[in-house]
Amino acid sequence: MSRANHPRLVGDIGGTSARFAMQLQAGEALGAVAEYACADFGSLDAALRHYLAQHGLPAPEEMALGVATAVTAERIVFVNNPWNFSRSDLQQALGLERLLVLNDFAALALSLPALAAGQMRRIGGGEALAAAPRVVVGPGTGLGLAALARGLDGRWVAISGEGGHGSIAALSEEQAQVLRLLRREFGHVSAERVLSGPGLVNLHRALSALAGAAWRERTPREVVEAARGGDDLALGVLRLFTEFLGGFAGNQALSFGALGGVYIGGGVTGRLGPLLDTVLLRQHFEAKGRLAAYLQLIPLWLIEDPHPALLGALRALDD
Repeated sequence: MSRANHPRLVGDIGGTSARFAMQLQAGEALGAVAEYACADFGSLDAALRHYLAQHGLPAPEEMALGVATAVTAERIVFVNNPWNFSRSDLQQALGLERLLVLNDFAALALSLPALAAGQMRRIGGGEALAAAPRVVVGPGTGLGLAALARGLDGRWVAISGEGGHGSIAALSEEQAQVLRLLRREFGHVSAERVLSGPGLVNLHRALSALAGAAWRERTPREVVEAARGGDDLALGVLRLFTEFLGGFAGNQALSFGALGGVYIGGGVTGRLGPLLDTVLLRQHFEAKGRLAAYLQLIPLWLIEDPHPALLGALRALDD
């Protein structure tokens, strides 16, 4: 049952950006949605106070934050972001009646039942089973993963973890060669090493080495722009990225029995637009040998709404 304390502030704190929104009254849509670069603020507290002042908003009574790290202790320490904070100190500093902190992909998972057709794009598959588990994966500054399952009481429960740091497997000789090069550099090659913004740079560096070409430092944005301009090496990077993403998403579908659908979010896929080969993505999603027919049943969705985790954070406050 929804609690009555308002205003409510919700946030989605990633490795690069912090997004905030406010619900002033019960039942209202989220408003005053804003996004800031984390690097522009020395702390989460400073970013929150700037947001409230900039939009002329009242102090919130409740707040829910999705954070791009494991939520296991009183102090929240980010993996890809220099911020850290104490939950009790933040609650006291802002005078909050209630503070809820959850993994950002747990928040994203909680948004899935509320997403409408216009907020996502379907990439093949059969019809979702309404009560079956769902999975969301998302390459951004890191690689997020969470599942959503119905509890015995009928409520949706988000299951988050650090699956993006699990090992990535090769499905072709080219992928094996790329991972071999990355293993020399990093030792352990996690899925996040290839399926993230920095992962695009890692793939670009590895493909350059395989081609015997000189490599200069590029940002993820520069790799994408080069592909948009028709650069063959950059286009090869996006092809490999898509293959790895499809294979990783298919693995999660098998692990969780996600007959309710697999959803892809995150900042990287949102920036790729038509550069993301959805046919190739679907092919590698289903390429699981004896279980290919099982994967063919599962719908794959590309989330196109820019701020779904904010909606999920709000739904978490209603739980």
